[in-house]
Amino acid sequence: MSHYANFRTYELRYSDFDFKDEIKPSALLELVQQSACESADELGFGYYDLKPKNFGFIVVNTYCKFLRPIVLGDLITVETWPLPPRHVIFERGYRVTDREGSAVALLTSRWCLVDLGSFSLLTPDRLGETHDRCPYRAERSVDVPSWKIPRAEGGREVRRMRVGSSQCDHYFHANNARYADFFLDCFTMEELAAREVTAFQIAYEKQAKEGGELVFFRRDEEDNTVCEARVGEDLIARFRIWFKEKTI
Repeated sequence: MSHYANFRTYELRYSDFDFKDEIKPSALLELVQQSACESADELGFGYYDLKPKNFGFIVVNTYCKFLRPIVLGDLITVETWPLPPRHVIFERGYRVTDREGSAVALLTSRWCLVDLGSFSLLTPDRLGETHDRCPYRAERSVDVPSWKIPRAEGGREVRRMRVGSSQCDHYFHANNARYADFFLDCFTMEELAAREVTAFQIAYEKQAKEGGELVFFRRDEEDNTVCEARVGEDLIARFRIWFKEKTI
């Protein structure tokens, strides 16, 4: 198995950080998504390679574990690589390091290849020779506790919002990174100020289109909080986050 990886160093912007001067989960997701797209481009199954076939990749799960907070002033490098696909699941690993080369965050995401006309799932062989010669790498970046996020049934409704055009991507639905902001807004600044995010994960169930009203529910567990977003009776996305109390 290969040792392929794509490396990209990012100078972080002020707008990438929250009120605690820690990187916003949405900003980190945008950066690893950028690296994933650049890696796919160089491997021959990027956006412009697949567009003539009316194929596209959509993310269905993301998990992130922070080894320490990424703070204002950090310079980070994202390393990413594709794992061997299984049936219709394409998994990708990410390792995020600081300017000294120490790992600060580990992520993994699962994607599906779809026909953009019908949104039916496609198997890797539909990529043809690109799949056959891809230097997949077997190494996992991080162990995921479980890809299955519990439902927030019995939880309380905490907010509502309507999806706007600025939140949608070229597949005409809310971009996956935006959901990190949507779900973090289920918490108050006071709650977040006293805590440090140690890990989070998102499962994407259905697409949220422009104009759809997302209703968010939250249920606090013993060591984590689960949230979910619905449009009417449709479950759109689920979220789980782990915190630890900040120490002075």
